[in-house]
Amino acid sequence: MQTILVIEDEAPLRANLARILSAESYRVVTAADGEEGIRHVLEHRPDLVICDILMPRVDGFGVLAALRSRPESVAIPFIFLSASADKDDLARGMRSGANEYVTKPFTITDLLAAVRRLLPPEGK
Repeated sequence: MQTILVIEDEAPLRANLARILSAESYRVVTAADGEEGIRHVLEHRPDLVICDILMPRVDGFGVLAALRSRPESVAIPFIFLSASADKDDLARGMRSGANEYVTKPFTITDLLAAVRRLLPPEGK
C-alpha cells in the first residue's frame, strides 16, 4: 500500500484529506505542522507528501527545502496546497522543487488527479 503524508495545520481539512485518500486505498499519515511533518517523513518514508504552505513553526517551503536537502527524501514527490492562486506564488512553489501545486479550495477530482500523476497505482 502506498503511503501519503499530509501536512496541514487546519485539523478539519487534514482529517478530510485523510478520509479522501484512505477511501482511495492509500495509507495516510498526518502532521499538524511542518516540523512534525519532517519527522514523519524520516520515520514513515512516504511515497508522496501533500503539504500546506502557510503553517506555524516550519512553513511548506521550509519542509520542502529540508526534504530536498536529504538523500533519503530528495526524490519523494511533493504537492503544495495553497489558498493563493497567484501566479508568482505558483512559480515560487515550482521553483522550490514542488512537483504539483493545488489551490484551495480544490475539488476531490483535482486533488486525486495530482496525486495520480505523481503516484501511479501500484502494479502499473
